[in-house]
Amino acid sequence: MNMTISAKEPDWKRELHTPGRYEPAKHLLATIRAYQRIKSKGGILAGIASPFIVLQHRFWSAVTGADIPLNSKIGGGLLMPHPNGIVVHPEAEIGPNCLFFQQVTIGTGGRVPGTPVLVGHVDIGAGAKILGGVTIGAHARIGANAVVIDDVPENSTAVGIPAKILAQQGK
Repeated sequence: MNMTISAKEPDWKRELHTPGRYEPAKHLLATIRAYQRIKSKGGILAGIASPFIVLQHRFWSAVTGADIPLNSKIGGGLLMPHPNGIVVHPEAEIGPNCLFFQQVTIGTGGRVPGTPVLVGHVDIGAGAKILGGVTIGAHARIGANAVVIDDVPENSTAVGIPAKILAQQGK
């Protein structure tokens, strides 16, 4: 586990588009960031610009196949190398420097009411589901196709259906 990646301070460079590369997930994130920035400022500019940003968000949502609402609570530095099928509940909280692979779902429906909280630098494998009011600790890893319905401690790896803690790394 690479502990040099912060679970608290976002690495905004991870979201920057590389000129000449096809990176639709980074364009999608850019529309979310732009919408949130313009809405927080308010005023007439927000009223004029936000419909265009919403249109861009819809375009990039269709291109990526991801369902990540404009009002999502996402810390900086999110990576989505293959964004197809990623679904994020608008009330879920995603900390900085997380990594989501394809077909990840962050939503409701687990045994604990509410929506998930990912503390920071959480890596989630393809097809994994994190459901309900669970907390995923800093530097945790969720295995491919795991279904997480209970809290996962920091520095842990969770796998299976329902997910079980496989290992907990030293700090």
